[in-house]
This record gives sequence, C-alpha cells and structure tokens, in this order.
Amino acid sequence: MICRIYLVRGRVQGVGFRNFVQRCALQIGVEGYTRNISDGRVEVLAQGSASELKELEAQLWRGPTWAQVIDVTHEETGIRDVSGFGIRV
Repeated sequence: MICRIYLVRGRVQGVGFRNFVQRCALQIGVEGYTRNISDGRVEVLAQGSASELKELEAQLWRGPTWAQVIDVTHEETGIRDVSGFGIRV
C-alpha cells in the first residue's frame, strides 16, 4: 500500500475535476479524497497499490472534458486512516 498527495495545476477548478477524480478513484479502487486548494490547484490524497496509483495519475493528467491540466506533481506520505474516496470542501 502506497499513499501519495498529488497536486494538479491548470484549469482544474469549476470544471468538475473533483467529481471526475472521485469517479476514477472509486472505479480503480483507490481510497482517499480530493479537494480544491486556495491557490487554484486540486489536491488528491490517494492510497492504493503502485499500479492503481499509476492508473489514477494517468487519469489526473487527462481530467474531465473542460479541464486543462498543466502539471501533476506528487509526494509520498504516510498511510492514512481513510475509507472510500470523498470530496472535501
């Protein structure tokens, strides 16, 4: 099990990005959450296997129809006590 925090930059707020991430994460089987942050990026905390996180990252780069992703960075962090995948405000 790996836990990563992704930061997604570009036109990613106000375009359904968090809902997109939630759908993808649930389909892949990743746990965690997504939220908008004040600087215009979207944060995604995701826990899963290396292959699941690789698949999720590919989806983060793609984004929903109206998004325009410029950059996706990540850092590994400690395992969190999360269940399912939610959207945080």
